[in-house]
Amino acid sequence: MSGLNASLGYFLSIVIFAALVRTFLRKWPWSGFIMEFASSFMLVACWLEVQTIVEVGEWAGGLGADVTVTILFVVLLTHGVICGKASGNPNLIVLKFLQLEATTVPTLLALAAQFLGAQVARLAAIHYWSLELTDMHMIKNLMTRECSTTLMVSLLQGFLTECVCALIFHLINLNLQHRSSFIRVPLIAVLLTFLSFSAKSYTSAYINPSLAFGLTFYCPGFTFTEYATVYWLGSLTGMILALLLYMGHIPRLFSKNLLYFQKTRFKVPKGDKGEKKKA
Repeated sequence: MSGLNASLGYFLSIVIFAALVRTFLRKWPWSGFIMEFASSFMLVACWLEVQTIVEVGEWAGGLGADVTVTILFVVLLTHGVICGKASGNPNLIVLKFLQLEATTVPTLLALAAQFLGAQVARLAAIHYWSLELTDMHMIKNLMTRECSTTLMVSLLQGFLTECVCALIFHLINLNLQHRSSFIRVPLIAVLLTFLSFSAKSYTSAYINPSLAFGLTFYCPGFTFTEYATVYWLGSLTGMILALLLYMGHIPRLFSKNLLYFQKTRFKVPKGDKGEKKKA
């Protein structure tokens, strides 16, 4: 139980840090960069500790799967509430770019901020584990260099898993984008938790390139290119397919609707047609 208390303290510290950064640097000229950095940092740092509880806590600390599922849901819910529109997800940034809602320079800066946040979060988590506050963290510290990859299947299966999970997530997210945050944030947290644990034996369905970069790219078993193929290209492909199915076209690439026919807004009154025939 002491291990769980230490983890809760760690979660609280990360959330407070992210909230303070967003509060005091909101009016900074590079606020978009800072917001995405804080969002990615919070998400990756907290998920690394959830991963520790899954890998070590379930057998060393006696924590059941129900505890880890609950913790992940609370982390995702808190992240959605605290970070708001700063998603910490490169795919969502690229999605806005493809929808013509963002220009090139802000998009590139946001992507850089997210991967930087993921890297800093990983370094912060490693330092936290090195303190060895509990037996669970002592074991995790010993496992740091030989971490277990979350890619449990072949490249093709992993690519398809990330692609399908990303397709499902982005389709639902696109349909919820204009709903109230009181509805959207909890539903997205439930969806991400469900997808993550459903794909636990495949890729863990991160559906987030910077998150996957911080969590599993440093683990042995696959090369950087192989990880990128699954977690970057797979999730990006699923996102593009979701946008195409949702809108019928990719606004940044082409305007012609390939899937849906748009009905004309104005119709000629029947009376006018009859008068033209008599004339």
